[in-house]
Amino acid sequence: MKFILGQKIGMSQLFDKDGRVIPVTLILGGPCFVLQKKTKDKDGYQALQIGFLKIEKKNKIKKTMKGKEYRYIKEEKLADSNSEIGDEINVSIFNEGDKIKVSGISKGKGFQGGVKRHGFSGRNATHGVKHEHRTIGSTGCRFPQRVIKGRKMPGRMGYERISIKNLKIAKIDKENNLLIVKGAIPGHRGTLLEIRG
Repeated sequence: MKFILGQKIGMSQLFDKDGRVIPVTLILGGPCFVLQKKTKDKDGYQALQIGFLKIEKKNKIKKTMKGKEYRYIKEEKLADSNSEIGDEINVSIFNEGDKIKVSGISKGKGFQGGVKRHGFSGRNATHGVKHEHRTIGSTGCRFPQRVIKGRKMPGRMGYERISIKNLKIAKIDKENNLLIVKGAIPGHRGTLLEIRG
């Protein structure tokens, strides 16, 4: 299994052989470095801990971060890996046309009403409806005289972990560590992404 950390740069477009537009997302994929290798004998499971985006400013590095001066550190369970501590992982582990799974945090949209959050239709624009066009209406029932748990209501929207499977790699720029992926990816510019192949 292939695993790398990346950062969303933004969206763009490519043209295929027939001149059709392909919407793509640009991802800065690594380089990541292996910080720790966990084994079944010592830790009870096999995994690699990798770091992404080295912290350059010395005053930002805490004593507890000694040897792991990276902004993002993630661990991935791997059945078998030939990587050793200090090894670099970059976009060259992927090939053009590969299918990948990308996980990230979606854009936060704050506190939203039922119409935007759940797609409710709202009330009529006529027949005595005044200042209630986007309200959710009745929330309870005659029995058991309370609001049932799990009822779709207004609340905090977005800022959730989302995974998208079967995204196709349209192009790879190994010199600039760029992955160009067909389609949209969750999050704003600069969002940390976990890319699995």
